[in-house]
Amino acid sequence: MTTTVEYIRYRIAADDQPAFEEAYARAAESLAASPECIDYELAHSEEEAERYILRIRWTSVEDHLQGFRKGEQFPAFFAAIRPYLNNIEEMKHYRVTDVFGTGKAASQS
Repeated sequence: MTTTVEYIRYRIAADDQPAFEEAYARAAESLAASPECIDYELAHSEEEAERYILRIRWTSVEDHLQGFRKGEQFPAFFAAIRPYLNNIEEMKHYRVTDVFGTGKAASQS
C-alpha cells in the first residue's frame, strides 16, 4: 500500500500550548474514526518550545482531500483545530519512500 504522510508545522505560544494539546486530543477522535487515516502523532519540539509537528499517515492524498475532508469526521476535527489555523507554518503531503527501518534501540528492552 502506498501511503501519504502529511506534516503540519505549528508555532504555538507557551500560554496557548495546554489548550492546543487539548484541542488536538479532541481532533484525534475524528482521525481515529476516519477510514482514510492510518495513524497520527503530535510532537512537541525539545529544542524550540513554541514548535509542534503533527504527522498524519493517510491512505492517499486523494483519500485525505476527497474522503476525510468531505466526510462526516471532518467538521468535528476542523472545529477543534480552527483556533490554531493562523499558527500553521507549513502543511504538506509527502510520499513515503522505500527507505525506512528500525534502529537497534527498538529491539532492546
